[in-house]
Amino acid sequence: MTKFGELISAEEPVLIDFYFDWEDADNSIDTLRDVAAALGDKAKVIKIDIKKNEPLAEALRVKGNPTFMIYKDGEMKWRQTGEQDANTLIGLVQQYL
Repeated sequence: MTKFGELISAEEPVLIDFYFDWEDADNSIDTLRDVAAALGDKAKVIKIDIKKNEPLAEALRVKGNPTFMIYKDGEMKWRQTGEQDANTLIGLVQQYL
């Protein structure tokens, strides 16, 4: 979790997608690629596999798939469970630029 702490303490916003490998994973990846492309180097976009990172997911009480979080300066700014479209995620992250 030390790396996670370093990751979320960045000055730029960090959008994290906690996911579990499932059939629609390709749609989720495409959505995050669109978000990352639109934001460029102004923000970080990261996917974290819930099963491969169970201690972290448990510590953050991630129950649903997917769960999105936005962090900035080490503080959680937004959290939502459920599918989100690229434009919604881009707009949310831009609020914290």
